[in-house]
Amino acid sequence: MKVLVGMSGGVDSSVAALLLKKQGYDVEGVSLLMFETRLECKDPRSCCSLDSVKDAARTAHAVGIPHRILDARDAFIEKVIGPFAAAYSKGETPNPCILCNRHIKFPVLFEAAAREGAGLIATGHYARIKTTPSGPVLSRAVDPKKDQSYVLYSQTREELKKLIFPLGEFKKEEVRHMAREAGLPVFDRPESQEICFIEGKNYSAMIKELCPAALARGPIVDETGKKIGTHEGICRYTVGQRKGLGGHRDSHDPKPLYVYRIDASLNTVYAGGREKAFASGIEVDKLNWLMEGWRHLEKFRAGVKVRSMMSPAPATVFVSGFSGTARVLFDSPQWAAAPGQSAVFYDGDTVIGGGIILDKEIISKKGGE
Repeated sequence: MKVLVGMSGGVDSSVAALLLKKQGYDVEGVSLLMFETRLECKDPRSCCSLDSVKDAARTAHAVGIPHRILDARDAFIEKVIGPFAAAYSKGETPNPCILCNRHIKFPVLFEAAAREGAGLIATGHYARIKTTPSGPVLSRAVDPKKDQSYVLYSQTREELKKLIFPLGEFKKEEVRHMAREAGLPVFDRPESQEICFIEGKNYSAMIKELCPAALARGPIVDETGKKIGTHEGICRYTVGQRKGLGGHRDSHDPKPLYVYRIDASLNTVYAGGREKAFASGIEVDKLNWLMEGWRHLEKFRAGVKVRSMMSPAPATVFVSGFSGTARVLFDSPQWAAAPGQSAVFYDGDTVIGGGIILDKEIISKKGGE
């Protein structure tokens, strides 16, 4: 069976292609060119640059498979860069990897597979697809430090039937060892950076061009309503942030400040003690369900992640079939659940579904009744 492998030029996707080739698949490597201004970027952690695409081509040659490049630049700007900047202008903290997976990487690969008659799609993500009587399910990887099921929750149930994640059963050090043993040219390439299309995390210049209002100065206010400083733009802040708040409230209060809320309509950043950045509950919108039966429950128990690298936190999820949203009540308050990020629900290691965090809220032990 023919399988298209999304190759970013990094060690993970390279080894994914190598493993599938060894397993006897008809493998073709596909790289996506996604961001015009990064074509000459020399940062080896970028998966958007021309250098990364060249690395993917060299690796494909070493593995012994064909390789080609698909131009996704216009779609990337429209569906990832634009929404990324717009979210910050609304006081949210977007996840560009989820935006890219949902709107660019997998749609482009599936379209290419349909044109060429390829039956499967593979990437170098650390996750697993398990077969169950009710169909395939998405599960966490064996390596908890590298598990990427969180950023894959927005795939559809139909897509799971055609997806392969060859690295789900391996740990990162094993993957690097396989690359070194096979003589792949990218065996020692550094880990990809979190925001691949921005060098040095300096995204304010890009946001200034696309959404200049997000860099307007405004007040920093404490939990009593007192103005304690001036911020340089709400896009520079996220829930749980300590940096950029001017240290302490005053000389009589030595406790540091943390962002606990951002109000874009008032262009105001709210800061308080560390306890203010914890959320007892959150509201979640734009739900995507990978285990269909759960969406029809009024409530269920689950582990919930509000950040990629945290462990799932025990919680009760209350589903609103009418509004298409859910409310999550954590067993114990969770740190920095930021609007714009995703909340992903787990049944053990299996992804139930997830959505976008609208806001954090204090919910009663009875679920807000």
